[in-house]
Amino acid sequence: MEKKPLILITNDDGITAKGIRTLIEVMCTIGDVIVVAPDSPQSAMGHAITINNTLYCDPFVYDKEAAHKEYSCSGTPADCVKLANQQILDRSPDLCVSGINHGSNSSINVIYSGTMSAAVEAGIEGIPAIGFSLLDYSADADFEACRSFVKSITEQVLKSGLPKGVVLNVNIPKLPLSEIKGTKVCRQAKAMWVEDFDKRTSPQGRDYYWLTGEFINQDKGEDTDEWALAQGYVSIVPTQFDLTAHHAIQELNSLDF
Repeated sequence: MEKKPLILITNDDGITAKGIRTLIEVMCTIGDVIVVAPDSPQSAMGHAITINNTLYCDPFVYDKEAAHKEYSCSGTPADCVKLANQQILDRSPDLCVSGINHGSNSSINVIYSGTMSAAVEAGIEGIPAIGFSLLDYSADADFEACRSFVKSITEQVLKSGLPKGVVLNVNIPKLPLSEIKGTKVCRQAKAMWVEDFDKRTSPQGRDYYWLTGEFINQDKGEDTDEWALAQGYVSIVPTQFDLTAHHAIQELNSLDF
């Protein structure tokens, strides 16, 4: 009998979020599943890890009939991957999948994303990894159209592997399955958040702030994730965690530091 792949699942919306429950259902059709996910929402945590507080990771039961094991972690998405790989699992997983995130992680959002940071942490530890996101921020988002793409992309990665030092950032448009045109392997669009802080005063007279902003896509290319999503495609961006600007090394070497 062929051995099933061991798949680690995590997210940043919390272990009870609808997106991760959908991801668990899909992954259980592919391999043996272990879930280690935050006990509360950790969106926009980036690659934060817990170093000055205690970490808790307790068994969690969502479905008494489920065959897989789940753990609820008090830490960040990156913490979840570290704990799973170093303390909970008896071997390194064959794949780590993170998500399905409630909301976009395309373009510059990948920098802030807890979903993608979990995938990147897995990649750093030598585990093939994919972050999945749906362009719908609603807690009750409909993930049905995601299922077939999540399954096919996962199966292809398990079959063929990924280039060394690369994880996948997969974003799925908020469309019915019949209207999604397919997948596009893309580059990350050059875009940014133009931010502002809404200053308010509490009833106690203390100033406080709400972060607001507008997403601006500065990239007109037709090979980007933002273009693909706008055209009704699932975007797949190969993402690396080596942040070296290799193209700048020669120029900087000419300077007198």
